[in-house]
Amino acid sequence: MPSQLQSPEVQAFATGFPVTLAHAGLTLAMLILGATIYALMTPHREIKLIREGNAAAALSLGGVLVGLAIPLAVSLRASTSAIEIVIWGAATIAVQLLVFRVADMVLKGLPDRIQDGEVAAAALLVGAKIATALILAAAVAG
Repeated sequence: MPSQLQSPEVQAFATGFPVTLAHAGLTLAMLILGATIYALMTPHREIKLIREGNAAAALSLGGVLVGLAIPLAVSLRASTSAIEIVIWGAATIAVQLLVFRVADMVLKGLPDRIQDGEVAAAALLVGAKIATALILAAAVAG
């Protein structure tokens, strides 16, 4: 009778878990990269504003993280290898950053309003970012 440590389930877990961790780690790294690029694209420094207690900046940056994470999560689910994760992840980040930038331009004065702590403006921007993320995620899912 085979030992429980050699069961097919345990072997599958032992083989699959490191791959799962690697894929999740790669996707998290892409999330951090995307958020960093976004932060560099904005006219204000969200982290500085957040440290100063600006709730609108915190809401806006939170929306960016969720807006990037949704399509990245779908990309992770749809991918079968690390290279696929990078390709789909880079594509979704590029599209999201472009759409975020367009939304910032269309909603004129929004970055200034967020910098001034206007939570209503930040909430609108978060809604636009999450809506875009959901559409992009559905497109990736096919």
